[in-house]
Amino acid sequence: MSFRPPVRDDLAELPGYHSPQLDVEHRLNTNESPEPPPLGFQQAVVDRVAALEWNRYPDRGVTELRTKLAAHHVADHPGITPDNIFVANGSNEVLQTIMLAWGGPGRSILTFEPTYAMHGQIARVTGTGVIEIERQDDFTIDADHAITTLGETRPIATFLCSPNNPTGIVEPPELVQRVLDTVCDFGLLVVDEAYAQFSDWSALELFDEDTAMIVTRTFSKTWAMAAARLGYLIAPKWIIERLNTAILPYHLDAVSQAAGSAALDFEDEMNARVARMVEQRGAIQAGLADLGIEFWPSQSNFVLFRPSNNSGNEVWQQLVDRSVLVRNCASWPRLDGCLRITVGTSDENRAFLAALADIVL
Repeated sequence: MSFRPPVRDDLAELPGYHSPQLDVEHRLNTNESPEPPPLGFQQAVVDRVAALEWNRYPDRGVTELRTKLAAHHVADHPGITPDNIFVANGSNEVLQTIMLAWGGPGRSILTFEPTYAMHGQIARVTGTGVIEIERQDDFTIDADHAITTLGETRPIATFLCSPNNPTGIVEPPELVQRVLDTVCDFGLLVVDEAYAQFSDWSALELFDEDTAMIVTRTFSKTWAMAAARLGYLIAPKWIIERLNTAILPYHLDAVSQAAGSAALDFEDEMNARVARMVEQRGAIQAGLADLGIEFWPSQSNFVLFRPSNNSGNEVWQQLVDRSVLVRNCASWPRLDGCLRITVGTSDENRAFLAALADIVL
């Protein structure tokens, strides 16, 4: 056998990020939109793709999409311009680019656990250390403890997911402001808002050209475009300039740019789809309450719940046996016995609740 050069020592035991893809009737485990985009969007993408010059590189500046995103966010903050927006292949590449620019050996980020696993994963892959603050038993953050730890550890970036994945909790504005005021002397605050349209408020209200805060978003959830892998962030111009030095040339292909630009012409349809999902989220929570099952009130498109006696693994398998797939968090650190259900269509949610009732009653 030929020589196989060893991978970096710090990556040798690092597991990958995986989510099961099983052949079931109701797939409710990956926080995708249960509805596709409107038919008009699909035709708009077809028309845009047909007009592409395939022998030419895509627009490196992603000009049209950034311009339309700035117009979309003018209601969140009138100071947002195209120069405040960076677009990449899904919000994960957005997060990775932040780490390529500001992370690396000798530097650390801070996360509030449990939270989105890719924050720590991406940091470690880029050779960046990870400091973890434990959330309280109700998954909220002890603000005083957080501020003390931040002051002592001084991470280059602090990751705050709101609404938080997998708990669905939105961080209160006062907490975000306190964290921002603390970290601005030594690092960045990255607010991951992949599910922001499902919640009551956005950290974009705190946007300021002179403040080191980044807000990340994705097209995967509310825009029903998980297949496109398209994400972006909003930040001060000086942050955008640094990110553009870390990204590869022509990193975002022309088809993704076309799809994103087309989607923004269907904002009313997106808002209506979000409203339906919020209504269905309420129906799931009401159904869980009727079954006497512990759950955490969510402002996202998913609900975290815990079957009785920490029987999450068994209930997960019994749901799969009934052709319903949810996310099994039962063995994750700090989430003993928990499962997470993505909000589906009304039919899918009724099927989930019926299957769950059959198991627990």
